Amino acid sequence: MSVGTSSAPGAQRAARPPAPRPGDLAELGIDPDQLPDGLVVADEHGRVICFNAAAVRIAAVSAEQALGRPLETALPLEDLEGRRWWQLTDPYGGLAIRVRQPERNLLLPGGREVLVSARYVRTGPAGPVRRVVVTLRDTEARRRTERSHAELIATVAHELRSPLTSVKGFTATLLAKWERFTDDQKRLMLETVDADADRVTRLIAELLDISRIDSGRLEVRRQPVDIGAAVGRHIQAYVAAGQQADRFLLRVQHPLPDLWADPDKVDQVLSNLLENAVRHGEGTVTIDITPSVSPRERENAENAATSVTVSDEGPGIPEESMNRVFTRFWRGSKRGGTGLGLYIVKGIVEAHGGTITVGRAPEGGAQFRFTLPVAAPAYLT
Repeated sequence: MSVGTSSAPGAQRAARPPAPRPGDLAELGIDPDQLPDGLVVADEHGRVICFNAAAVRIAAVSAEQALGRPLETALPLEDLEGRRWWQLTDPYGGLAIRVRQPERNLLLPGGREVLVSARYVRTGPAGPVRRVVVTLRDTEARRRTERSHAELIATVAHELRSPLTSVKGFTATLLAKWERFTDDQKRLMLETVDADADRVTRLIAELLDISRIDSGRLEVRRQPVDIGAAVGRHIQAYVAAGQQADRFLLRVQHPLPDLWADPDKVDQVLSNLLENAVRHGEGTVTIDITPSVSPRERENAENAATSVTVSDEGPGIPEESMNRVFTRFWRGSKRGGTGLGLYIVKGIVEAHGGTITVGRAPEGGAQFRFTLPVAAPAYLT
């Protein structure tokens, strides 16, 4: 079986070896059944000569039923308007210069949606079709991604609605009735507007972080970071906000290696983990900072990383939920939040080349531990 494209005019000028052809899989030692996508090949008469295992799974048709049958019978595809796709495209009798059909959503019998693309292999630039090579892909993975994106948009839109409504309401009231309010009332309303504006800014920042994490474009600007001092600042902020100072226990094991990381993103990680411990945990919040071994260089370096462990004495996280803690929209309780914080934390830690885990603290509460390698930026190495 040979399924390949003919040389285009002027191809003789390109001094490069021809690309392997799909029909030469056997010669290349590749079993079509090992391909991740469905592969269906029809000969010059339109009869199926290849129907791999993935095609069997996607189309729910056995290879024995498909082989030797006309392509439109073995693979009866329709577009989303109910029209028969093979009659629309007419691969054997259509335009003689057409060599492909771009990927599109089509329907199998029963309404199952699949992604289909096709390649017409001709004997010459405008010659008759020798092979029709069709690839099939299940749409479930794409649908899961689309549902995840839709959930993200719905969640962020819902979270934005409340602060924006508050901002709009207070500003409209102040503009319309400024003289009727005392200075204390005006200050209270403006402080509320300011807090809600900060909340909107934070939500937008989370959305941007998720976009960068998903696309692999989260930038890390490494600088020297005093992780102990960073944790201390967060503890002081909680005490200033009304938390008891003895609720926090900071333990630092010296000497610590010099840590090079993005200070803003480290603050973001610490803020999220400490907020979770304060809001959802109980008792003392313990933060342990220790030298560790880089998760990627265990055999080469000692004390090449810094580990931070945040523990509380609350009810902890159920065992059945621990594998979902770092996924989108996971919430440890129903007490507000977008459920995106720990997903972003994991993305930030991994962008630094580190790792983060969750478990049960010795006192029974939740315990989060993240480890960051201490490597200096490239321009200093």
